[in-house]
Amino acid sequence: MSSQPPGPKGNLLFNRPTGLGLLEFFVNNQRQYGDVVHFNIATRRAYQLNNPDDIQYVLVKHPEQFHKSPTLKRATQQAIGQGLLTSDGEFHKRQRKLVQPAFHHKRIAAYAAVMTDYATEMVAGWRDQATLDIAHEMMELTMRIVGKTLFDADMTGEADAIGDAITIGLEATIDRMQRPFAFDHWLPTAKYRERQRAGQVLEAAIQNIIEKRRQSSEDKGDLLSMLLLAVDEDDGGQMTNQQVRDEAMTLFIAGHETTANALAWTFYLLGQHPEIESRLRAELDTALSGRTATITDLPNLPLLEWVIKESMRLYPPAWVISREAIEPVTLGGYDIPRGSIIMMSIYVLHRDPRFWDEPEQFRPERFAPGWDEHVPKYAYFPFGGGPRVCIGNQFAMMEAQLILATVLQQTQLTLIPNQKIEPQPLVTLRPRHGIQMRVHLPVAEPVLAL
Repeated sequence: MSSQPPGPKGNLLFNRPTGLGLLEFFVNNQRQYGDVVHFNIATRRAYQLNNPDDIQYVLVKHPEQFHKSPTLKRATQQAIGQGLLTSDGEFHKRQRKLVQPAFHHKRIAAYAAVMTDYATEMVAGWRDQATLDIAHEMMELTMRIVGKTLFDADMTGEADAIGDAITIGLEATIDRMQRPFAFDHWLPTAKYRERQRAGQVLEAAIQNIIEKRRQSSEDKGDLLSMLLLAVDEDDGGQMTNQQVRDEAMTLFIAGHETTANALAWTFYLLGQHPEIESRLRAELDTALSGRTATITDLPNLPLLEWVIKESMRLYPPAWVISREAIEPVTLGGYDIPRGSIIMMSIYVLHRDPRFWDEPEQFRPERFAPGWDEHVPKYAYFPFGGGPRVCIGNQFAMMEAQLILATVLQQTQLTLIPNQKIEPQPLVTLRPRHGIQMRVHLPVAEPVLAL
């Protein structure tokens, strides 16, 4: 057997090296110990993979040797149950096959007008010189879009309450993963009661959507109709009420949370680089001449796509992927025992100087045609990969591009100075304190920071 890979002393949950946050812990591991790093998570062995080839082995070449991390399953089970995010094996394949038609290209194209219409409504509600939290605005906007496109539901009046509930739920998930034996996960403390209330808000919102649709028995051609009416070609079975609820909850949360974060970080990065924003505005002006962007315009807006991709490189919405080895495997020359936790940090790979020149710099031109010939396949994987690649990746990319284009055509946002902006590694990578920006109406040329 190969020797144990190097790694930090201590335990990720109980005595992580002093002063290191989660992101710093994973970055430091790669910089100090190399491609395969060993550490402990509670009583489990964990191995951090930092080589794109090893990550491709896990996600693409031999995904059957791995299941979703049991730690993540336990932490998220109450909120999302056995949805696409947490299910495994044949059940996962069956569910994905039933959900996939909602994300076919033609159907996604039909969602475009909702995305631009809702973005226009959002900007119309902003006041000149007002200060707003762009992270909150994007969360509310993408929640409304997912509600309408996938469930034909108007979430306008519920957005704030649901958004707060999701935040509490995500924080609780990470807390359960980092403190699996803490008493406040099950004792009726104030924190426990707050989490229970948050769960009830989410549950009520999703169940209300499902019940209204069941009562109407109407096939609206959206995701919810597909979930309720889908029949497995192999066994003729349909989803149970619980399965419909779990998939609806999973796609509702994941479908807006990730895109909202990607957009918030994109506005933040453009606010730091007004020269890039100016070039992007010029591209939009030339290609669109003031009209609203459509899906057919996107191929003619290359910088728009590069900006989104580069934003997701620096701040990937899903910053880490975990798996459990269900049989012994060999990775990076090391024998990995059955039951080990495999950690693959998208954040770390996206900032690895072996694959990216000046990785901390915001340079959208990295993604000009041919970029993938110079970067290993799994040095960039914001949507994961293999049979579990994000089912809504095309939906998310289209949504991010159309929203960014629509907002930039109608207003300018500048960063409020001297605010503390830092990434918060929950299940997704959020800005911990939000991102405060000032609204300028009508659009003006960006002012270079002195």
